[in-house]
Amino acid sequence: MKKLAFVLGVMALPLSAAADPVGLTPDMLSATVPTPSGMVEIMRNQDNAARLEGDWTLTSRPCPNFCIQPMVPAPGVTPIGELEVIAALQDPDTVVADGRIRAEFEAGTIPGAVSVPYTEAADRLGELGCAPDFDGWICEGDLKKVVLFCNGPWCGQSPTAARRMIEAGFPAENISYYRGGMQNWQGLGLTVVPGGAGG
Repeated sequence: MKKLAFVLGVMALPLSAAADPVGLTPDMLSATVPTPSGMVEIMRNQDNAARLEGDWTLTSRPCPNFCIQPMVPAPGVTPIGELEVIAALQDPDTVVADGRIRAEFEAGTIPGAVSVPYTEAADRLGELGCAPDFDGWICEGDLKKVVLFCNGPWCGQSPTAARRMIEAGFPAENISYYRGGMQNWQGLGLTVVPGGAGG
């Protein structure tokens, strides 16, 4: 009888309470990253029954504008995944730049990311160590690295930012591209914060 009562008690627990832990890797449950608002813990949603909602579940947005982007948006740019984004957020010499329009950034972004809308990327190279010149920018010496992302594999905002930055003189080898963007980030249940609040 006691055994039956124990089994029924476990069955009565909410699903999330009886959920298996959801780590970033087998050895890492979460990572802490610095943001302008203080340290933020990035982890995956611990509810094993969690699902995406809203626009993130759409699979067939019309192309154009929502065309599949290449893994490498310009020669020399390095494609990366979520674990590399987290490592970049912990590196003071790397800027993780949300290339989406400001309203999308403010609605929710990766903790520690800064808003650099794709329309402004080539004009803000001074933030990465470039010096202004009469004809644009001189990008030499001790430059920051940058990780660009936007809404996901179908979003052209950060690939456009990368190409514009390179055309303005920023070295492609200092640019990484997180093609998965917010769609993959949220698909993995990773922490999202409002832009400007830990972003």
